[in-house]
Amino acid sequence: MLPQIYNLSDTARLDWLRLSRTDHVGPIVFRQLVARFGSARAALDALPELARQGGRARPVTPYPRVAAEREVAELARHRGRFIACGEPDYPAPLAALDDAPPLFSLIGDAAMLARPAIAIVGARNASANGRRFAEDLARDLGQRGFVVVSGLARGIDSAAHRGSLASGTVGVVAGGADVVYPPENEGLQRAIGERGAVIAELPPGTQPQARHFPRRNRIIAGLSLGVVVVEAAMRSGSLITVRFALEQGRQVMAVPGSPLDPRCRGTNHLIRQGAALIESADDVTAALEGMTAPLPAAPPGRIMPPPPADGAADDGLAAARRAVVEQLGPTAVAVDELLRQCHLSAASVSTVLLELELAGRLERHPGNRVCLVSASD
Repeated sequence: MLPQIYNLSDTARLDWLRLSRTDHVGPIVFRQLVARFGSARAALDALPELARQGGRARPVTPYPRVAAEREVAELARHRGRFIACGEPDYPAPLAALDDAPPLFSLIGDAAMLARPAIAIVGARNASANGRRFAEDLARDLGQRGFVVVSGLARGIDSAAHRGSLASGTVGVVAGGADVVYPPENEGLQRAIGERGAVIAELPPGTQPQARHFPRRNRIIAGLSLGVVVVEAAMRSGSLITVRFALEQGRQVMAVPGSPLDPRCRGTNHLIRQGAALIESADDVTAALEGMTAPLPAAPPGRIMPPPPADGAADDGLAAARRAVVEQLGPTAVAVDELLRQCHLSAASVSTVLLELELAGRLERHPGNRVCLVSASD
């Protein structure tokens, strides 16, 4: 695990940014690399050899320093900055996730991230009544001291932001923090950046794509004590946010709707599955009773322990690589099952998985499961 509270120098923050932007270095691999090598700088130096051991054909190229410097400068031009996991301004509930972003960009007031937050999400093609309810609920929650988090999308998201703009709101975007999407939200996003906070995991200037939204949704849930869904079809992106909330131990709440409206089938289904039924801000505070303190850290064992700095003997690692690859296939398997089947130490298995992931041959799935994929390099 990364240290809890510290301040990075500008040079170290650039190294963090470079490491986090390097191909095949996701949040879990980032944590393992920093834990193993002691710094992002040392990890960057070690990447080529680790990827080679994992079977990568072409040498790995760390994210260029000049590109990282360009990101910092572009974000500063929009009065923004990067916040790294473990720094004082990094929100504790998000830091507790095993896949917390190593750092994210912020435009606005970091103090918003220190207050207890509720996410309100829902349909983009929301009804007039749904939008009004979301705006009123957000306003009422703001009066109770909560920051409202949402995704700056059309419909329910926009209504929730408008309702909480005066009291405190955080917009999590799927592209760069400086990129407005959808275009009609330009004024709203600018207002949130001035009076609340806009955050993003992806680089400044990134245009949002469909594959970016699930990553955005995990952050919306991760920032919040609970998620309220207002209108959602059965195959709605809002239900992806709910899935993340359940995995993260957050409270799931839903507003009931007419069974004749397809936009309410997802929310009604959530209530049947045990989500708290929400008709007012009082219902939200009742559902969250006892949850206003910072959420606990991720339970032990969800992240593989970092490999030791000196690693295992070369012969032992070579045998471990053969054993692990033999057990892996296109179907995801739990890492704990790999440990049982391979009869290897956690450190050895973690080293091999780290090498495979850096080589682009490993894919991670929810529940600490992994599978083998064809190398792309």
